[in-house]
Amino acid sequence: MRVRRFGCQLESVPAARRFVRDALDGQAREVLDAAELMTSELATNCVRHAQTCFELAVDDAERRIRVEVRDVGQGRPMLQSPGPTDRTGRGLVIVEAMSDTWGVEPSSRGKTVWFTLPQRAGA
Repeated sequence: MRVRRFGCQLESVPAARRFVRDALDGQAREVLDAAELMTSELATNCVRHAQTCFELAVDDAERRIRVEVRDVGQGRPMLQSPGPTDRTGRGLVIVEAMSDTWGVEPSSRGKTVWFTLPQRAGA
């Protein structure tokens, strides 16, 4: 499992995407793209909504890839139903649509939002 902490600034979002892409080197392009996009959505939620630093963990030791984003924010992210003209509210909709599974695990120190994807080796 690879783990890294990120600061509470928007510049952390592209750094988190690069971290996931590097951690999953060797996976199929569609797996990399999906993991990178969903990580971007969850990292953005940490910075914009929880307004905290976050920790990112990537585990590809089993047949599934699991990416976890942990923060110390107390709010629980909720799946929304944004309208066609809404500018926000699509992050978890994207995660739900693209992942095999996803969830939120509250803890005494905040929460972990995670998703899984199947492993597929790249060409």
